[in-house]
Amino acid sequence: KYPYIAGMGIYVISKHVMLQLLREQFPGANDFGSEVIPGATSTGMRVQAYLYDGYWEDIGTIEAFYNANLGITKKPIPDFSFYDRSAPIYTQPRHLPPSKVLDADVTDSVIGEGCVIKNCKIHHSVVGLRSCISEGAIIEDALLMGADYYETEADKKLLAEKGGIPIGIGKNSHIKRAIIDKNARIG
Repeated sequence: KYPYIAGMGIYVISKHVMLQLLREQFPGANDFGSEVIPGATSTGMRVQAYLYDGYWEDIGTIEAFYNANLGITKKPIPDFSFYDRSAPIYTQPRHLPPSKVLDADVTDSVIGEGCVIKNCKIHHSVVGLRSCISEGAIIEDALLMGADYYETEADKKLLAEKGGIPIGIGKNSHIKRAIIDKNARIG
């Protein structure tokens, strides 16, 4: 009936009904959207849908996740805008300092809060919060997930004495068309 409607994978269901469906009705089911929900309707349960016409991407593959994230850097109009008054973004405040960008060449990119970026080049990339990018690094077409915490100068010194690498992208590293996980250490 509606050939271009997709399930977003978001369901609201009571715990009691969920357990009944999974334990009693469909214990062998592997997929909620294609087995359990249609099965619930076939047993007479009332199931409703909400038609959502806003931005949504299926990020079920690594490539789709990568492309959806880099889509916010697209020119002249990104796939998704953080600046649309009619669709505000609500997020958990982190109380981070503003990003510090020192003598860096940054183009067509989005930089998260609390980053320290020094004398490097960043092009067509998304740089997650608390990312540290060192001198001479080149970041292209990349998604950096950032870091959960900062390392102190004392932490970095201790790491260096043990031959360790601090969190972030080290000097003269070249990252191209990649997803870098949170708290990564690349030197």
